[in-house]
Amino acid sequence: MRLFKTSYLLIILVILASCTTTPKKEGDFMILPSPSSMEISGISDLSASEIEKSVDRAKADFISGKPLEVGKYNSVIFSLDEQSGLKPEAYQLDISADEVSITASSKEGLWYAAITLGQLVQDALDQDAALPLISVKDEPALMYRSVHLDVKHHLEKKDYYYEMMDRLADLKINGIILEIEDKLAFEKQPLVGSSDAWSIAEWKKLSDYAMARNIRISPLVQGLGHASFILKHEEYKDLRDDPASDWAFNPLNDRTYEVQFDLYSDALAAFPHAQYLHVGGDEVHTTGRGSDMTALELQLTWLNKVSAYAEEQGMVPIFWDDMPLQNAGVYGTMFNRNLTEAQVDSIWTENEPKLNKYVDMFPKNCVYMRWNYSMPETPGNNRAMKWFTDHGFQVMGATAGQTRWNLMPLEESNTANIRDFALISIDNKADGLLLTLWDDDSPHFELYNRGIAIFAEYTWAGQKRTSEELHAAFRQRWYGADLATTDYEFINELEGSVSFWKNALLNNKDRNRLRSMDNPMQEAVLELPEANAPGEWTEKNKEKLDKARASQQVVDSVLDKIEASKKAALRNSHTLEVYEQVAKVTQFSNKSLLLLAEWDLAKTTEEREAAKEKLLNLEGEWKDQLVELEKVYGETRELNKPDDYILDQDHHVHLANQAIKFADWQFYVEDLFLQKIKEGNSLEMTGDLENK
Repeated sequence: MRLFKTSYLLIILVILASCTTTPKKEGDFMILPSPSSMEISGISDLSASEIEKSVDRAKADFISGKPLEVGKYNSVIFSLDEQSGLKPEAYQLDISADEVSITASSKEGLWYAAITLGQLVQDALDQDAALPLISVKDEPALMYRSVHLDVKHHLEKKDYYYEMMDRLADLKINGIILEIEDKLAFEKQPLVGSSDAWSIAEWKKLSDYAMARNIRISPLVQGLGHASFILKHEEYKDLRDDPASDWAFNPLNDRTYEVQFDLYSDALAAFPHAQYLHVGGDEVHTTGRGSDMTALELQLTWLNKVSAYAEEQGMVPIFWDDMPLQNAGVYGTMFNRNLTEAQVDSIWTENEPKLNKYVDMFPKNCVYMRWNYSMPETPGNNRAMKWFTDHGFQVMGATAGQTRWNLMPLEESNTANIRDFALISIDNKADGLLLTLWDDDSPHFELYNRGIAIFAEYTWAGQKRTSEELHAAFRQRWYGADLATTDYEFINELEGSVSFWKNALLNNKDRNRLRSMDNPMQEAVLELPEANAPGEWTEKNKEKLDKARASQQVVDSVLDKIEASKKAALRNSHTLEVYEQVAKVTQFSNKSLLLLAEWDLAKTTEEREAAKEKLLNLEGEWKDQLVELEKVYGETRELNKPDDYILDQDHHVHLANQAIKFADWQFYVEDLFLQKIKEGNSLEMTGDLENK
């Protein structure tokens, strides 16, 4: 009996030992953003699951404001050494056989080291691999790495913003410029806030949450132009520069500044950790109600007043810099790759005096934000930035993860533009860079995550990875190590189909511009085939149909990859579900076009009637698909505007600004197309097709 008990005890001990033994398999580790240097020399004996507990405790302490003390986190040793020579946010991390050693000169450096260690642990656990013997030396290439959140046309669910802050922190993002417009319940100008706006206290709570993760939120309150969210209201019409337009304030009206300063005051209360007050100022010409001042004089008059207000509040104002450059006649050089440096110099030599004439009016305390979302590498863009720095002004660039793309970002999440502007900013020793995420056409925010990760990589590390390697690193971090292989790459493939989808059901018209038409169904939606002219429609639309067939094949493949990804993903499956809905939307347009061709090419009346039935069934299929899409999108997003929301004049044809309900603006084209199918007289015609 004693022998049996002893043997039983030995078996239990062996089982327990096998459960706690550190895996000896080597893993594939992809830190995002890339560290400045990383050397792996073998396998550590440390338990990844035990280190994970220490990392979680250290992060919780940092977030709550507690110091990361030596000896508190078992095998993880944090050392705050202000004499280490490490830059702010920099750190040294070493994993040996039996401990993790972390050194930084600032608490922010310790925070980012903990994030990197967390990624190493996650990779080890994902792959059932050992932690590596590793030495990491790391520091950011740009000190300010900020993401623009644009909430003007919709809000996300409240919990989603808090989750977003955690995700941004994991990518070492340390700033947010939040374009608030009417989504703040302003107390000093209460008419401006929409009925779904968050209170000052609600935004402050989010701001505190972000700041605890080293993310400082600064507000963007639009003016001089882009002021429709204010000037659309009857009570503010006297402040309009043009009485018929809700676009711009009159910069010579004193009450303009009373209103704007009230909005600034409330915004700064909502975001108390702000370092910047972004005042907008782009895409606007004013006359001062017919004054004899130039547009540039008027804008600089306004800019000086709002910049002085910012300085009084201890803020640094940020100003979009495009209008002075447009007024001087040099703006076009930034968006023309065909111009040589000599040609750009010639244009600037001729027109620069128009800027220099007013140089003393440019406020010195302002950051001039040079935005360029398509070609920041041009000589014209560099020359514009140089003009500001040569005259002692602060300059910061702005790239984009989302501009005016419908449904999802394109051009590989704008990888090339983000990379080029980040590298230019690093070379110019700029303080930072902003990634804009415009809500104008309002894709789902989950579709921005790859672009944000790309931005995080290039602004922290510069160019250490190819775009393919970077996209693979994103998949590993976002979903799990198994998805890093190209077998699971589908976003780039889907982009072409989304680009085709935008106007696929239209007759050489733009989806965004239908609301201004008297009869968009007849003027814009694709003509239907005629029964008495079989084959003519198909021949006329041959190029479109070829694209639809090619797109259909691509999307079928994409949907297969998404399904495989959902099965293999360890986290963030919602992102995949959103991409799946996007793919299904594009497939609906492909299917619709090919069904029209099937009807047009039918050889018999029976074939035509069968095709017609399929076409008429599209309405029901679309309704079902829309229900599914809204369920997926609605998990994290507030889909519709409040019923009492006042739409403005939509000067820049923002798709998301054209209706109260999500489906009514996002899929207005599909609704018109289905209505045309339902009402189309040509589909009612029958006859002997063989004789036509």
